[in-house]
Amino acid sequence: MPDLSTATKGRILYGGDYNPEQWPEDTWLEDVRLMKAAGVNSVTLGVFSWSTLEPRPGERNFGWLDRLMDLMHANGIGVVLATPTSSPPPWMGHLYPDTLPVDQDGRTEHWGGRQHFSHSSATYRRFAAAITEDLAARYGGHPALTMWHINNEYCTFDWSERAADRFRIWLQRRYGSLDALNSAWGTAFWSQGYGDFAEVHTPRHAHYMKNPTQVLDFRRFTSDMLLECYLAERDIVRRATPHLPVTTNFMPLWFGQDAWRWAEEEDVVSVDIYPDPRDPLGAQQGALVQDMTRSQARGPWMLMEQAAGPVNWRGVNHPKPRGLNRLWSLQAVARGADAVCYFQWRQSRQGAEKFHAGMVDHAGEEGRVHQEIKQLGAELRVLSEKVTGSHTDNDIAILHDWQSWWAGVQDGRLSSEVDYPDVLKAWHRALWEAHLTTGFAHPDHDLTAYKVVVVPQLYALTDAAIDNLLAYVRQGGTLVSGFLTGIADEDDRVRPGGMDARLRELFGIRTLHEWWPLDAGEHAECEGSPGGFRGTLWSEEIDKTEDATTEAAYKGGELGGLPAVLRRGRAWYLSTLPEPDALRELLARVAHDAGVRPALAGLPDRVEAVRRGDLLFLLNHGRESVTVEVPGAHRDLLTGEAGTDRVTLGRHGVVVLER
Repeated sequence: MPDLSTATKGRILYGGDYNPEQWPEDTWLEDVRLMKAAGVNSVTLGVFSWSTLEPRPGERNFGWLDRLMDLMHANGIGVVLATPTSSPPPWMGHLYPDTLPVDQDGRTEHWGGRQHFSHSSATYRRFAAAITEDLAARYGGHPALTMWHINNEYCTFDWSERAADRFRIWLQRRYGSLDALNSAWGTAFWSQGYGDFAEVHTPRHAHYMKNPTQVLDFRRFTSDMLLECYLAERDIVRRATPHLPVTTNFMPLWFGQDAWRWAEEEDVVSVDIYPDPRDPLGAQQGALVQDMTRSQARGPWMLMEQAAGPVNWRGVNHPKPRGLNRLWSLQAVARGADAVCYFQWRQSRQGAEKFHAGMVDHAGEEGRVHQEIKQLGAELRVLSEKVTGSHTDNDIAILHDWQSWWAGVQDGRLSSEVDYPDVLKAWHRALWEAHLTTGFAHPDHDLTAYKVVVVPQLYALTDAAIDNLLAYVRQGGTLVSGFLTGIADEDDRVRPGGMDARLRELFGIRTLHEWWPLDAGEHAECEGSPGGFRGTLWSEEIDKTEDATTEAAYKGGELGGLPAVLRRGRAWYLSTLPEPDALRELLARVAHDAGVRPALAGLPDRVEAVRRGDLLFLLNHGRESVTVEVPGAHRDLLTGEAGTDRVTLGRHGVVVLER
């Protein structure tokens, strides 16, 4: 099968979404001149062009796109051609109301924005297939075409009657019978037993709490329906161009897609990353998304969208300070990206995103943003030969599962203060600040390649996933788990004892008597390794087995003397979330004992070191210059200068060292 290397051909792809239909044609020639000067070698066309391509049902307007494809090819710029199906034309919703989604309160979502389509509408799917067929037939053989981009940021939920019909079919396939569905959903509670599949609906607005397993299945169903839409278009373009890769762009840690399953269906895994420039942990957020995407891709991946400057959808939209765009772009390359792209090329003058930055912003060619874009393009050309196709290795895996996340987010949970993404970020942050490069894995994946596996929180686990964790530890791996792990099965049925018995034995938990969630701002004082610390969010009343060691205990209060951090052999269990410094120290110690080392020892704070292939990337996320000790002979690829044992990194500075 084709992959990202089919499109890169030994280059880092550099460019972004190009929406020339917003501009007069004399601007196109100016765009091409600026693209070539900036080192742009790839543009994505057609993402939001459906109403231009099909102004009326069945009518085709391809002339403008013909000229653009030819123009790009004549100037050596490859085209990632998008299907425009994320934003149907107004005529579709007007003439065919069944194509519009409905929210959980029964309100129809109309055109005028984007993503206004019902994934379950046969009419929408028919029109989407038709425009995709015609694009594939017309441009499949065009020499500018390097890759297909299907739809854009799939994120539509739909509670309509059409969705309900498809939901019933999905449920019949999943369960086979009403008895199995009633058992899985626990419908004996609150008199919810179903006697006919026709009685089942999407989980619309209810008087009080909804059935949590029904909601969980609806989330699974939504991911599957959107995946069906993607696969239908993917298969069309694949038939026309089996030699070209196909992708669609994920949003980072998006709640509505099981991206592990989606990634298996993509030739190229791509993602959009938009950290807040004012967020002191913005670089860590970027690293988390990059690590997750690299793991989904099992190798090089594509940064499909980022912002060259401010976005337009936060309460206050701050620009990127000088050097930050370069720093975060090269961070993505260090963590496995073979494509660095943006939304969008030229900043719009009209529409909802006119204040979202472009590679050419309102300041124009001489503006700081575009000048930095040119600098980055030159540096990516230098790196291309040494970087593309190489891998960023890691000895640590963080386990993450969308379906476990979906199961844990329910109205009747024990604490709304426990937010799964925040817990995940806290554990990744601890490893990132300890200068340990991590990857991500699904709990069903083969884990034998990792020296350490960490589980920040996996509320719901299948029997197979639990067996996988047990086998990993038996084979010599080190496992560290956080609280609220293994509480429920895949139907959100609480395991006897409040945690799966196999996991309790693994961690040395004799009895889990009670959960003690903490209020906002409340802490649990702890003593022991790593020294005294405060636990946050959660605590638990646990009795340990005789062969387990209390590494840290609660100090005072109802839980005084009981385990806060418990270890049995190579399996660790944290019944609270230690504050950041303590969690970092603990995970760094566990990793060190398991034989995991940072890419470079003795790094200053705010400096990130990542090895990709034979290269060492050093990135300064601080605003002050720092000096880093780098033993051995090396050369900075970005400057060509031979180095000494000491490297100085300026504000937001980056060096890429080759031994």
